[in-house]
Amino acid sequence: MSRAMSLLCIIAVVATAAAAHAACPGNADALGTERVLAVDPATYPRIGRKHFPQTLPLRPKEVVLTFDDGPEPGSTARVLDALQRECVRASFFVLGRSAAAHPALVRRELQDGHTVGHHSFAHPLLDRMPVEAAEAEINRGFAAVDAALYGKAERSPVTPFFRFPGFASNRALLERLERRHIAVFGADLWASDWDPMTPAQQLALVLGRLDSTRGGIILFHDTKAQTAAMLPEFLRALKRRGYAVVHVVAAPMRPATAASIELILRQQVAARPQTAKLSK
Repeated sequence: MSRAMSLLCIIAVVATAAAAHAACPGNADALGTERVLAVDPATYPRIGRKHFPQTLPLRPKEVVLTFDDGPEPGSTARVLDALQRECVRASFFVLGRSAAAHPALVRRELQDGHTVGHHSFAHPLLDRMPVEAAEAEINRGFAAVDAALYGKAERSPVTPFFRFPGFASNRALLERLERRHIAVFGADLWASDWDPMTPAQQLALVLGRLDSTRGGIILFHDTKAQTAAMLPEFLRALKRRGYAVVHVVAAPMRPATAASIELILRQQVAARPQTAKLSK
């Protein structure tokens, strides 16, 4: 491990340990974030039992909150506000075109301490495209998101997390992403918020599915008004039912760059403290 990477890891661990002792401002009974899980794509190239044999090493009643398709003015801000009130950290799988259209929102996601992953540029079903065209679409999404966040983009994204639109993957694309050390996220359960329903109906549906799975990676869409309206009560229900939130971040794998150092530090030392412990 390089000296720069070693220093980065030390800073990240120390910063997270300090955050572990901080209360949630204005909410003494907040759900909070129980721990931070560093995910190495070499160990977890594909995760989520709805789609792959393997998922994250979560304990019973631990959940990872993920949101797709944003950012979207209005609903994404409401989702971020709800997470902020409870000092909860989540992962956002962002469309490149939306990041380019609303850069302030995607930057707020990062500044609030969330993980910002990738979801293509324009949400096509990639398994229906020629492989080269599909990979170009993925790369265009990487570049647009990183340009919005950091002002520039390289071939490899700063955060090596990707979710296929519609979960429409194929073997060739999965193998290409694995060779590039990019983890592909599926889900262990989803909110089905692509179906119109009331916030109360969606809350009952997700909590019922959690009772069956006893935790896991949950898929929401921050573009959906019903999800934004449901989320505050959902987070309170997690607290009442004894669930704990795990925040996933990318494990440092490559030589440290200014952008990757900034990313880790923002994730671990966000402006709003949380209760968290770092684990691998």
